[in-house]
Amino acid sequence: MRLLNASGCLDALTAPEVAAGLDAFVTKTVTPRPRGGNPPVRIAETEVGMLNAIGLANPGIDRFLSEHLPRLAGLTVWASAGGFSTRDYVEVCDRLDEHEEVAAIELNLSCPNVDEVPESVEETVGAAREVTRKPLYAKLSAAVADIAETARAAEAGGADGLSLVNTIKGLALDERTLQPLLARGAGGLSGPALRPIALAAVHACYRAVKLPIVGMGGVATGRDALELLAVGARDIALGTILFADPGAPTRIRSELEAELAAHGFAHPGNAVGAAHRPELSTLNPRLRVNGKKYLHKRINMAG
Repeated sequence: MRLLNASGCLDALTAPEVAAGLDAFVTKTVTPRPRGGNPPVRIAETEVGMLNAIGLANPGIDRFLSEHLPRLAGLTVWASAGGFSTRDYVEVCDRLDEHEEVAAIELNLSCPNVDEVPESVEETVGAAREVTRKPLYAKLSAAVADIAETARAAEAGGADGLSLVNTIKGLALDERTLQPLLARGAGGLSGPALRPIALAAVHACYRAVKLPIVGMGGVATGRDALELLAVGARDIALGTILFADPGAPTRIRSELEAELAAHGFAHPGNAVGAAHRPELSTLNPRLRVNGKKYLHKRINMAG
């Protein structure tokens, strides 16, 4: 199991010690041209999580490659690629493909804070696949009619994995003025409220495709990470918790180790897909340790 950050929830240049505690660092989404993003206010806290409407603010692919990427030396870098048409994704992926420092590309196909939307998932993934040899992970939103069908489209397009899930659109009002807290109005909701949604999405996609899954959404404890593994995630990404607790990667690793031991799992890979195996509900330690051999039977299970 690898521990990553959710794109946009950590700046490795200002918090290098936090990024160094992860197995891979996922950049903010990069688009072909620079974007200033949405006007402030762009971030707001709520009782159930955080709202953001950043709007894909980024320096553009040219400056990212010339100024930002060299400063990430020493990290395993996953670059998040975004855009508003298939052509945009192709341009970014084509440029990233030339750089060995980029270990993988995450296609941000689900940002809730922009008005434009790309073409179909299968078309966009397929076009990106043609211009890069790097592993491609499709980041999807649960705010679709059938996320399992969307996952199948990503798989058909040539994705190597899935990142589940992106934020869900939400809105909060100022308690005094009754006006939206964010200048844009609605924004992407992350944090604890997103966790059950993420669990349902990973559970459904695990059954639908044979792709490895990075699970994310409201992970704040080792127990949260264990549950995402159980529904089918192979790797875990931390998001909103990093704003409040920079030490979360170390803490959650330790808590997960304790949770695995308490449930009779000798290794994180043994827990992957456990929620799909009713026989494990007996808490039979032998079943859980021997599950490692069973888990190798599917591509999206770690062993």
